[in-house]
Amino acid sequence: MINFNGLIVSNETNILTRNRAFLYGDAVFETVKIMDSKILFLEDHYFRLMSSMRLIRMEIPMNLTMEYLEEQILTLAKSKNLAISSRARITVYRNDGGYYLPQDNTVSFLISAESLDNAFYSIDKKDYIVDLYTDFYVSRQLLSSIKTTNKIINITASIFANENGLDNCLLLNDSKNVIEALQGNLFMLKGNVLTTPPVSEGCLNGIMRKQILALARKMENLEVVEEVISPFDLQKADELFITNVIKGIQPITKYRKKEFTTDLASKLVRNLNDTLGSV
Repeated sequence: MINFNGLIVSNETNILTRNRAFLYGDAVFETVKIMDSKILFLEDHYFRLMSSMRLIRMEIPMNLTMEYLEEQILTLAKSKNLAISSRARITVYRNDGGYYLPQDNTVSFLISAESLDNAFYSIDKKDYIVDLYTDFYVSRQLLSSIKTTNKIINITASIFANENGLDNCLLLNDSKNVIEALQGNLFMLKGNVLTTPPVSEGCLNGIMRKQILALARKMENLEVVEEVISPFDLQKADELFITNVIKGIQPITKYRKKEFTTDLASKLVRNLNDTLGSV
């Protein structure tokens, strides 16, 4: 028996009482975009998921191949009539049993899906205002580069942003360097140099980050580097934008008193959509 919201009920009425993702954040996840019945950047998502599972010592089932995972995601999307444009989340969690020490390392997975308004990526023209979040810091370690279900910093920072009329917050690592936004990687343009923090600084090893780096390196008169970004650098930037697989690119229009252009972000979105034309 358990006490659930003041009621004594049977354990069986609440499946979370022994779920390790709920109790300890013992889970990793991927969020993918589906476009015209295909999962964008499937291979990158799959190998990041496998790498994340290995890093936290989960046992990878023999049947959890890329083809199997693709089939499971698309089957769900099609059953919900979401195959044209949607997002799906795959959560892999260690099975019930044990306390901090698991009884074993076998896993289960859960997939959910919901619709998206647009299949191709687009630039949102409205103002997008950000500021730093300084209550808590992200550790410069490998665990910070993967997507686990322990996102309490992102949650508290989202509440902070909402309370202060911000569209997003920029997170700092334990060296007080800027590493990413709440929902994506950060890019900064200054002159003809496009900079994004290296993964070693504690930012997510983002799938869209990889795509944008590749596209930007093909552009003329643009130098692309992975280097540390300090809070002081933000005030000197010409352009700031955030990347993730669902949105694509979100330009930042204002940070404190500094306003930014969106020209490079717009060009990169066009180039990104061009690469998806054959999807």
